[in-house]
Amino acid sequence: MPRLLGFVFVICLLASMGIVHAQQAPDPRVADLVKTDVLRVGLFPPEYVKDATTGELKGVWAETARALAKRIGVQVVLSEHPTPVKAAECLKAGLCDAVILGLAPRSAEAGDLSTPFMQYDFTFLVPVDSQVRSITDLDRPGGRIAAVRDHLSTLALSKLLKHAELVYGESPDSAFDLLHAGKADAFASTRPALMDYLNRLPGSRVLETYYGENLQCVVVPKGNAGRLAYVNEFLDEAKTTGFLQATIERTGPRGIKVVPAGKSN
Repeated sequence: MPRLLGFVFVICLLASMGIVHAQQAPDPRVADLVKTDVLRVGLFPPEYVKDATTGELKGVWAETARALAKRIGVQVVLSEHPTPVKAAECLKAGLCDAVILGLAPRSAEAGDLSTPFMQYDFTFLVPVDSQVRSITDLDRPGGRIAAVRDHLSTLALSKLLKHAELVYGESPDSAFDLLHAGKADAFASTRPALMDYLNRLPGSRVLETYYGENLQCVVVPKGNAGRLAYVNEFLDEAKTTGFLQATIERTGPRGIKVVPAGKSN
C-alpha cells in the first residue's frame, strides 16, 4: 500500500508539473521573441525625449514599447534612429522587431501595420511677430517653410503647397534652427513636436489650425500574422484599460490623442 501511495504521489506530482509547464508556455504568436528574451523597438525624433542624465528614452512611444515587452515577458531594447526612414530600414533588415510609424503607404512597404492607436495634427510653429493664422497665409510667392526631410508631416505639406518653398532640416532641431535664424517663416511638423519648441523661441506660438493628421501604428515584419494579432490585442487593451491615456498625461507629449477603439486602417 505505501508503494502504491508513493506511485500515485509521483504521478500527481508529474501531472501538476505538466500543468504548470503548460500555464507558463509562451504564447505561440510571440514565442520567437520569448526565445530571444528581447523585444527590439526602433524609435526616431520626436518619438522620444532622452534624459540628459541617465540617457533613458521617455515619452508615450517608449512607454508603450516597454508595456508591450512586459506583456510578452521579455526585456525591451529601444534603438534610436535619426529619421522614420532609418527606423523602417532597421525593421526590414531584421535588426528591429517592431517600429512605430504613421499610417502611410511607405510604412506598409516596411512591414505589416497594426490598427492605429494614437493620433496628432500636422501644423506650424511661427515666431512672435508673425501674422500667420493658417496654411493659406504661408502659401504665397516667396514664402519659406522649414520642415524635416522625409517626415510624413513634410510629405503631406508638399502636396498642398502651390507657391511657398520648403527648406529642409535633417532633424527636428535643424529644421527649428532655420526658423530661429530667420531663414523660414514657419516650422512645419507634428503638434507634439512643435509644442516642445515654444520655450526655445520666446513669444512663438503653435497654430490652432492644422493641415493634416498622423495616425500612429506599430509595424512588425511582413508575413508575421501572429505577432501582428498579438500587438493588436495589446493595443486594444491599452486603450480600454486607460493605459494609453494615462501614459500620455503622465509622460507626454502634449497635443497627442488616443485613437478611439474600433478605428482601423
